[in-house]
Amino acid sequence: MEKIRVLVAEDDGTLRRSLVELLRLEADLTVVSEVPDGMQAIAEAMVVRPDVLLMDIEMPRKNGIDATREIRSKLPDAQVVILTKFGDDENVFSAIKAGAVGYVLKDAGLDAIAGAVRAAKSGEGFLSPALVSRVMNEFSRLSKSALHNRQLFTELSRREVEVLECLAAGMKNAAIADKLCLSEKTVKSHVGAILRKLHVNDRVEAGLLAQKSGIAPT
Repeated sequence: MEKIRVLVAEDDGTLRRSLVELLRLEADLTVVSEVPDGMQAIAEAMVVRPDVLLMDIEMPRKNGIDATREIRSKLPDAQVVILTKFGDDENVFSAIKAGAVGYVLKDAGLDAIAGAVRAAKSGEGFLSPALVSRVMNEFSRLSKSALHNRQLFTELSRREVEVLECLAAGMKNAAIADKLCLSEKTVKSHVGAILRKLHVNDRVEAGLLAQKSGIAPT
C-alpha cells in the first residue's frame, strides 16, 4: 500500500512533535518532514514534494495562509490541510481563498486529523464540525449580493448541477459516482469544471455557495 506523504508545519515544537508521533502510528500515513515556519514549509515542500501539508496558520517569517498560496501555485498537486483554533474565523476564510482544502481544529483527535489528511489526498474537502456553521455564516455575509444574482450558476450544465448538489450534501466522489451512475474519473472532471465556473478554490466552498444560493438544500 502506497502511503500518503505528509509534511507537518507547526511552530509550536511540542505540538509539532506530538502530531508527527501520532501520524506515524497510522499505517497509511508517513511524515516525510516537519518544519517550524512558513518559509521552511515552502522550501521543504519543493524538495520532498508531499502529498499533503498539515499547516498551522500562525507561524513566524511567513504565515500559513501565504505559505499555502505559494505552495499551491508551485505544487498544484500538493494539498493543504489547515490547523486552526476555534474562533480564528478570519484566518480560516483567508485560508479557503488561498487554496487550502481541509480545516481541522488543533485540539481535534487523531481520527479527525488523520481523516482530514486522507480526505485531502483523495481530493475531498474536510471541515471540522465545530467550524461549519461559522464558515457558512461568513460566506453568507461575504457573498450575499452575489448569491442573490443566480447568474453564477447559469454556466453549469444539468449534470454539473446534480454533482454540485451532491457536493453540498458532503458526498465524496465515489458516492457521487454511484448515485449518478458515473465513473469517479467523470465525477472528478465535473468537479473541476464546477470550481472553474463558480470561481471557487475547492469543493467545500462550492458546496457552501450552492447551499446559500438555494441550488441545494442546507
